[in-house]
Amino acid sequence: MRPTTIRVVPNSPYLLSTRWWPSNNHVHLKKVAKVLNLSPQARKRLEWFLWKEAHQATISLTCRHFGIARKTFHKWHKRFDEANLRTLENRSTSPLIKRVKEYTPLHYERVVALRKEFIRYGKEKLLRRYRMRYPDDTTISLWNIQCIIQSSALYYHPAKHARTQAKRRNAEKKKRIIELKVKKRTNFLFCLDTVVKYAHGTKRYIFTAIDRHTKLAFARMYPSKSSRNAAEFLTRLHTLTSGKIENVGHDNGTEFQGEFKKACDKLGIPQYYSRVHTPKDNAVCERFNRTLQEEYIQLGNMTTDTTLFNRNLTEWLVEYNFYRPHASLGYMSPINLIYRHHHLLPMTPSDTEP
Repeated sequence: MRPTTIRVVPNSPYLLSTRWWPSNNHVHLKKVAKVLNLSPQARKRLEWFLWKEAHQATISLTCRHFGIARKTFHKWHKRFDEANLRTLENRSTSPLIKRVKEYTPLHYERVVALRKEFIRYGKEKLLRRYRMRYPDDTTISLWNIQCIIQSSALYYHPAKHARTQAKRRNAEKKKRIIELKVKKRTNFLFCLDTVVKYAHGTKRYIFTAIDRHTKLAFARMYPSKSSRNAAEFLTRLHTLTSGKIENVGHDNGTEFQGEFKKACDKLGIPQYYSRVHTPKDNAVCERFNRTLQEEYIQLGNMTTDTTLFNRNLTEWLVEYNFYRPHASLGYMSPINLIYRHHHLLPMTPSDTEP
């Protein structure tokens, strides 16, 4: 290593070098630090040790030169390892033994219910209210209340709260399909749904309907799933069944609101909704959708021309309702089942089974 030039700084109690030439080892360590992509803090700490070695300075002089405490230098000097420069990186300051939640699921359920009831209460008031309502439970603490509020994210937001309350006031309670006692007769309950199909970069919607008991089905394609198209579909279905539809069941899609709801009210047909994220409530229509896609659409009949698609679909629906055997109907067709057991049609199908 070349000799270091030293000068005395006036009015300074220590020596300060004007320049120094790094050794090969110093150059190597700096290259390694660059390859490892060390943080600026780690590179600064590396400079402490390189400067001290190059100037053969004491720890006190090095600390005064870089403006750090001796305690800090000793701390990082103890960690420093030339074979592993990552030892100069900051370590996590999180405790090794972290505090875990001490509340039970019962505590969580009770506090959440209280918080929803008294959304403006603080944790202290909630704790006192909790002890008033559950005097036998003395295990819950203020810290537990705070943890439960944070984990459930139940905070008061004035604007959001106002919108929620307005929706609740204006919302009409939906009648769920599980509330309807299904009767085994024709036209008692028609299940409706919508199938979305993509072809040649175009989206098309197929409205489907099926009698839950007799499996009599109807379907039609539309360019959009607006409630107006859904109302038009319902009107066609109502005409085909001679106005004998008693109830309709469907999911919570937007197409079954607005104009569709008005059409149901005009025709006197009650609406029943499936539960949210529960497709089994509309399982009969879901199965018909699968049959429609497997036995008609996937056999080369998909087209974005709604007029052509509906014309060909009508021919397939005649096959489906009049001739196709259904395992759930004892391998009878829907029309034959209706004629044999319900006698609601004015005439027999053209080809009845013996």
